Amino acid sequence: MLPSSVACSDVSRANDEPLAGTATRAARWLVVEQRGRWGSDAVADTPLPGPVRAVLEGFDGRVLLARIPRRERGDGTTAFVAESDEEGGTLRRMRLDRIDELAGLDLAGGEPIAGPLVLVCGHGARDRCCAVLGAPVYAALRAQLPDGAVWQSSHHGGHRFAANVLVLPAGVQLGRVQPGEAEAVAAALATGRIPLDRYRGRTLYAPEVQAAEVSIRRARGLDRIADLRLLANEDGTVRFTVPGGEVAATVEEVEGPPQPASCGAEPEPTTRFVVTLEQG
Repeated sequence: MLPSSVACSDVSRANDEPLAGTATRAARWLVVEQRGRWGSDAVADTPLPGPVRAVLEGFDGRVLLARIPRRERGDGTTAFVAESDEEGGTLRRMRLDRIDELAGLDLAGGEPIAGPLVLVCGHGARDRCCAVLGAPVYAALRAQLPDGAVWQSSHHGGHRFAANVLVLPAGVQLGRVQPGEAEAVAAALATGRIPLDRYRGRTLYAPEVQAAEVSIRRARGLDRIADLRLLANEDGTVRFTVPGGEVAATVEEVEGPPQPASCGAEPEPTTRFVVTLEQG
C-alpha cells in the first residue's frame, strides 16, 4: 500500500501514464453555479434544495457544480447546458436569481453563447490533487481569458491527471496542465484549437477512439476541433476523415502498471492503448 502522503498525480507521472484515451465520457453537460463547499460527491453530499437535487439527478448527462471564488451573491446564479458534437457543439446559459429556480426551469431554453466555457477541477473534497494543482491553473487561466469564461468545477474525471481542464461545448479534456502554460493554452482555446501536448481526448468518444484521435492529431499536427470526423470503430480499427482524406488506426488495449485512482487509494489495475497508424 502506498503511503497516504503520496499524491496520485505523482504516481501517474512517475509511471509515465499516457493522457490519450483517458477523457471522461459524456456528450451532454449541465453546469450549475453553487457557491461554498462541495461534498465528496458534488450532488449527493452538497446541501441543495430537494427540487434542485431532483433536477440534477434526473439530467440525462453529466452534472457539474461550478463557482467563481469571491463572486458576489448579488450576481445571482448561472447555469449552463452544453451539447458536445464533432462540429464543436452548442452552449446555452441561464441566469437565475436563486439556485432553487432551477427546479422550474426549461433546460431546453436559455441564451445561446459561443463559449468556450473552461472548467478547471478544484474539487478538493474529492481529491487533494485537484485542489492543490487545480487552484493555480484556474487563477492563471482566468487571467488570460474573458471574464466569466473560466470557472472552478467539481470532479469531472481523473484525479491523477490534475490539473484537469474541461472545455465546453467541444468536450475537450486536458490533463496535467501547468500554470506556466496558461497563456499558450488560453490562446489555443480562444481560437478553437486543442493544446495537443495536454490532450486527454474528446468526451463524446469511447476511450479507444479517443486514443486513436489523439495519435492522429499529434502525428499530423491537426489541432482544429473539426479537423477529424469519426467514420467507424470496428474490430480494433478506428477510421477518421481528416483534411484531404481518411486515416485508419489500429488500437490495442494493454495492461498498465497498478496505481491509485485517487490519493490514499489502493493501487488498482490500469489499461493503456497502443495505437498504430496505417501507412500512406
